[in-house]
Amino acid sequence: MEPGSILTAGAQALARALLAALLFAAAARSSPPESPIKCDSGNSNCTITNSYGAYPDRSTCRFARAVFPATEAELVAAVAAAVREGRKMKAATRYAHSIPKLSCPGGDEGVVISTRELNHIVGVNSSAMEMTVESGVVLRDLIKAAAGSGLALLYAPYWAGVTVGGILGTGAHGSSLWGKGSAVHDYVVGARIVTPASPAEGYAVVRSLDAGNPDLDAVKVSLGVLGIISQVTLKLQPLFSRSVTYVKRSDAGLAAAAVTFGSQYEFADIKWFPGSRQAFFRQDSRASSNALGNGLYDYIGFRRTITAGLALERTTEETLEAVGDAGGKCTVAQQINGALSVAAYGLTNDGVLFTGYPVVGSQHRMQTSGGCLKEADDGLLTACAWDPRVKGKFYHQTTFTVALPKVRDFIADVQKLRELQPNGLCTVELYDGILLRYVRASTAFLGKEEDGIDFDVTYYRSRDPLTPRLYEDVLEEIEQMAVFKYGALPHWGKNRNAAFAGVNAKYAKMGEFLAVKGRYDPQGFFSSEWTDQILGIAGSPKIETDGCALEGLCVCSDDRHCAPANGYLCRPGKVYKEARVCTRVNN
Repeated sequence: MEPGSILTAGAQALARALLAALLFAAAARSSPPESPIKCDSGNSNCTITNSYGAYPDRSTCRFARAVFPATEAELVAAVAAAVREGRKMKAATRYAHSIPKLSCPGGDEGVVISTRELNHIVGVNSSAMEMTVESGVVLRDLIKAAAGSGLALLYAPYWAGVTVGGILGTGAHGSSLWGKGSAVHDYVVGARIVTPASPAEGYAVVRSLDAGNPDLDAVKVSLGVLGIISQVTLKLQPLFSRSVTYVKRSDAGLAAAAVTFGSQYEFADIKWFPGSRQAFFRQDSRASSNALGNGLYDYIGFRRTITAGLALERTTEETLEAVGDAGGKCTVAQQINGALSVAAYGLTNDGVLFTGYPVVGSQHRMQTSGGCLKEADDGLLTACAWDPRVKGKFYHQTTFTVALPKVRDFIADVQKLRELQPNGLCTVELYDGILLRYVRASTAFLGKEEDGIDFDVTYYRSRDPLTPRLYEDVLEEIEQMAVFKYGALPHWGKNRNAAFAGVNAKYAKMGEFLAVKGRYDPQGFFSSEWTDQILGIAGSPKIETDGCALEGLCVCSDDRHCAPANGYLCRPGKVYKEARVCTRVNN
C-alpha cells in the first residue's frame, strides 16, 4: 500500500522554494570547486576523489605524491621519476568529474600527476581548421578559443568543466547521429602521449601520433592506462549558429519516435520523464545563414545554486525517502519540472531572457554549460549543486548506450515496468528525467560499437550505504535489463561497479587495445586494480558484501546483498525475469 503524500498542502510552496534556488544564477560568481587532490605540505601523503566526493565503493584513495607539471618536459620528468622508483601512477584532471576510480593509482606509494597546469592552447591552423591544445585544457576554454578564431568544435559533452584529457579518457560525447557522430575523440587527428620507457631511453618517452597511426585509435579512448596525453589536435569547422526548440509530447509513442528523431535534427536529444509520461524533444539543428540571434544555453542544473536551497531540496528528499512517500516525490518533481520547462531549461534568446522558441545562437554559446565554474569565492553561499562541501545533491548515475535496433524494445520494457510500479520512476524526475543522447559507432578501439542512444539516468543516493532507496528494485531492473538483456555499453566515466561486469567481452577490438597497452606500458605502471578488472585482465568489478546491491557494487544473489532488516530481499525482476533486484517484501 502506497503511503499518502505528506506534501499535499505544502507541495507547491516547497517546489517554488526549490525552484528559486535552482534558477538563481545571474552574473555573480560562485565558490569554485575544490581540487580533487588533497595533500600534506610538499604535495605528499595525499588523497584523491571525484567531484562528488565519493567513489562508487566509497573508498578513500591514498597515494604518496602529487605532481603538477606545467610543460611537456616537466610531464616527461614526472613519469620518468615514477618509473625509476617503481611507483604506480595515474593522471588526474582539474575537476575529476568521472565517477569510477580512474584517477586512483592503487597502493599508498603511488603517484598522481595532475594536468591542471597543462592548460594552454598550443596553436590554431585556420586554413586546415585544426587546433592543438594541452590535455588539461577545460572544454569551456577550448570552445572560447576556437570561436575567437572563427572555428567551432562540432560536438561536445554538455558539461563545460571536463578537460580534453578527461574526455579522451572516458569517451565523453554530445548528441548526434550525423557525420562521424557526437564523440569528441572521433575528431582527434593527432596526439602526443608520454609513456614509460627503458632506462636507456630515460624511463619515459613522448610518442607523437598522427591520423595515419593505428595506435591513435587506442589513445582516443584510453581509460588512462596507456600513459598521460600531453597534447591533442582536433579537427574543427567554421563557426555556425544553431536553432533550438523544445517540444513536449506524451511518451506513448516514444519507443518508435526515439529511433528516428536523431536522423531529423543534427543535435537532437530527448528528456524523458517516465513517471509523468512525458518527453521533451529537442529540435536542434544548424540555423539558416540569414537567421539572427544571440541565444545562450546556460543549463539550469549547471548554474551556481544557493546552498540553502540545495540543503532544503536534499532534506526534503531524505524525508520523503525516510517515510516511504514516493507520491510526495512525484508531486515535487511535477511542480519543479513544469516550471523548468517554462524556463526553457536555461535557454535565453539574448543571454538574459527567454522570450520564445526558436532560440538561435552561435555554436560556442549553445553547446555547453557550466555557470557554477565562474570562480570567485563567496564563502559557499552558492556552489555547484553536487559540491561535497555543502548539503546538496548526492546521487548515483547509471549511463549506458543501447544499440539503435534495440532501442524500441528497451523503452517498451521500461514502460511496462512503469505500469507495474507507477511511482517507481519519480525519483529520476527530481534529477531532470532520463536524458537520451545519440551516438555513432566509432573507430576507437574502446569507442561505441554501434550507432545507438545513450541513456543518462541520475537518481537519489543515500548517505548511508546500507539504507535502501524507495523502489530500489525498479532502477536496478532497468540497469540490468539494459546491460545484460540488451547488451548495452556502460559509459566509462559514469557508472556503478555492477554495470561493468563482463564489459571487456563487448568490445570486438579489446585485444587490439590491450596489444597497444602491452607495448606502451608493459610493466603496468598506469594500471590499477580497477582498470585491470574492467579490462578483463584480472578480477571482477563486482564486490559482494552485505548491502552491496544497494550501491550497485554487485547484482544480488542473496538477501544479505540487499537490506533484509528493512524488508528488502533479493527477488527476480518484474519484466526482465532474469534480473535479481532488491525488492521490498511486505510481511
